[in-house]
Amino acid sequence: MTALTLIRHGETDWNRDRRIQGSTDIPLNDTGREQAREAGRLLRERLDAATPVTVAASDLSRARETAEIIAAALGADAPRLYPGLRERAYGEAEGVEADEFFRRWGDWHSADVPGAEPRPVLRERALGALRQAVRDHRRATGPGEATLIVVAHGALIRELIGHASGGELPGVGVRLVNGSAHDLLFERDRIRLVSSAVSVA
Repeated sequence: MTALTLIRHGETDWNRDRRIQGSTDIPLNDTGREQAREAGRLLRERLDAATPVTVAASDLSRARETAEIIAAALGADAPRLYPGLRERAYGEAEGVEADEFFRRWGDWHSADVPGAEPRPVLRERALGALRQAVRDHRRATGPGEATLIVVAHGALIRELIGHASGGELPGVGVRLVNGSAHDLLFERDRIRLVSSAVSVA
């Protein structure tokens, strides 16, 4: 069994301005770096200092830098990067402001955006990348107890939480804030949600 914590990357200027990022590589802003430092501090407080920690992340810069800040706070090695943990590609919606998105395509959860990655494809990609990150983590730390921190993106984390909760969470109107933490257990390729930090949009 592997205990893992999913962390949404810190804020970017496009998050602040409510623009769709998707696979566009937008860096953290100063608020995002502070959110990453705070996430690292909170993890350091609740994790057993004697338990090994490894950090994995999407290779997009906003997730990578968040993971680097967290790894430094935890005294862990540099994060392993996985392209499979990248955010959902949003096709024509990338760079579009939220209000314009709603005008052009409607509700987030039912929108059919040209060129966007289908959610079932995103879920399978996310699960495959997470399995690989867990395997690499186990090889690096096994057979003893160890913790895996995975820094990724909002839509991808939503799909993993949805899978782990049997589709019950997160609900419509619930968003995953930048820097938020979501705890899961991974056992024999099955994922179980332990806790999730969410807020009403």
